[in-house]
Amino acid sequence: MHNRDMTIFEKIIDGKIPGRFVYADDKCVVFATIQPVRPGHVLVVPRHPYPAWTDMPPQEAGHLMAVAQKIGQAQLEVFECKRIGLSIAGFEVPHTHLHVIPLRHEGDLALSNAKEVTDHVLESTMSALRHELEGQGWEDHVPLSIDSPQLG
Repeated sequence: MHNRDMTIFEKIIDGKIPGRFVYADDKCVVFATIQPVRPGHVLVVPRHPYPAWTDMPPQEAGHLMAVAQKIGQAQLEVFECKRIGLSIAGFEVPHTHLHVIPLRHEGDLALSNAKEVTDHVLESTMSALRHELEGQGWEDHVPLSIDSPQLG
């Protein structure tokens, strides 16, 4: 078996690198990007490290899309935005991930505009999103701690 290095996302999911989690299930997790384009920008990441979304079984790709939609519905309630954008690029990390971004205009989809923000900003935006997900009935999928993908 080929021994490969873990992706940064696997390290975040395993707790080796800090993450701020808003959602988790047996197939995927959702956490903040440390370089958001807009407040509330999160990544939907499968637990299995598929290098590209085109490598995923269709059923799992569909699951990621369904989770991204749930997240987007919560983002619409929490963040000042007109729409929710979805982008799948994968140049930064060879582990499939969907960017779910609150948009004011189409230009907010440009991942090149991402900028690092403070821990306080990440903590407050992700706490607000976690609270909204719970309010929308997804409390079984909101991890007990913002720092871990572990569920009750």
